[in-house]
Amino acid sequence: VGRAHGELHLLVNNAGARWAGTFAETGWENIDRHVKINFEAPVRLTETLLPLLRATAQKQQTHRVSIVNVSSTSGRVARAAAGGYSAAKFALAGWSDSLAAEEAKHGVHVGLVLPGFIATEGFPQAELVAHPVLRRIVSDPETVAEAIVECGLKGRAERYAPRPYWLAAAARILAPGLVRRAISGETLTPATGIDEHQ
Repeated sequence: VGRAHGELHLLVNNAGARWAGTFAETGWENIDRHVKINFEAPVRLTETLLPLLRATAQKQQTHRVSIVNVSSTSGRVARAAAGGYSAAKFALAGWSDSLAAEEAKHGVHVGLVLPGFIATEGFPQAELVAHPVLRRIVSDPETVAEAIVECGLKGRAERYAPRPYWLAAAARILAPGLVRRAISGETLTPATGIDEHQ
């Protein structure tokens, strides 16, 4: 890239792969596979290109130089049977926060995009799309692209795609017990808050 163009203004790390399964069923191998693709690959690519990004930032006066890491809402709120995916995406989100603090003084902006359920060719989200209510939480790739533009070109630090997914992350902070129960499929009675499975 450096030899061909001399500069690099934007790096988008959008690696993504997911294999479902509980930890008891799939073990470490499943987590390792997720980490290699969803975390290690973006880290290694960034390591390779960071000197060029820094050099570009030193020369630039008018254009922003950015790294945008595409994590997932699952990188802030884990779901059952997605431990490997969530572990890798949590790692990517945490590393992004740290990298942003480190690279600010070098003129390199680091943004984080956290998509929710996105209907793509690889992940059509067919069950959710077919549901009369849940289909409302499914979005399209264009929504993610807009979030990447906001972080990469406009300097946003973090962006959920679509935006309302930030509520899930807020709920995880404010009421972690309730969120865990919801994720595990447990239900609470409205009046007492007692677990109906007891």
